[in-house]
Amino acid sequence: MIVGGRRREVLEKTGLDFVVLDTRDRASIASAAAEVTGRFPQLNVVINNAGVQRRHDFSVHVNEREIAEEIETNIMGVIGMVTAFLPHLKSKPSATIINVSSGLAFVPMARFPVYCATKAFVHSFTVSLRHQLKNTKVRVIELAPPWVATDLGAGHTEAEPGRGPMPLDAFIEAAMKDLASDAEELAVAGAKFLYGAGVGEKFAEVFEQMNP
Repeated sequence: MIVGGRRREVLEKTGLDFVVLDTRDRASIASAAAEVTGRFPQLNVVINNAGVQRRHDFSVHVNEREIAEEIETNIMGVIGMVTAFLPHLKSKPSATIINVSSGLAFVPMARFPVYCATKAFVHSFTVSLRHQLKNTKVRVIELAPPWVATDLGAGHTEAEPGRGPMPLDAFIEAAMKDLASDAEELAVAGAKFLYGAGVGEKFAEVFEQMNP
């Protein structure tokens, strides 16, 4: 396994092979893709997991810098990573792209309006990418987590209805089990509640629960 991220000191602590990578920077993505595929030519799985989550209240104030950071990371980062790694993945006998969205892609939590919208983009983009690559050997999977106990969830000062964050180790176990299936859209644990509401008739009811 190779991990990528902006902070070398954090990557070094994982004990894994790593590459320093900023998904907001196309040159950084290109450099990382060249380095990784050169060092690990058998690489056949790419997981797009980078994400930024910010609170915004458009009725009070708009922070355009923070909004741009969310969009650059959560949307352009995914597109950039897919674009950079796809030629290599298509050369493999079999390969997989996993795009991590969120349960909030399907029912937004309004205090995170940009984050939720970017994750809705990831869902839509992944559906289209899967369709475009259906005649290739590249499988495209969407993984939608619930609220997980990570640094990203620090902005959740209130629990989702009836729920606290899912422990990270429990999420990893559940996600790995789901990834072993043939499904291409995977809503893990508590995210199933939001996924079902987002595509069903209960949307208005669940939206009110999420946004009292």
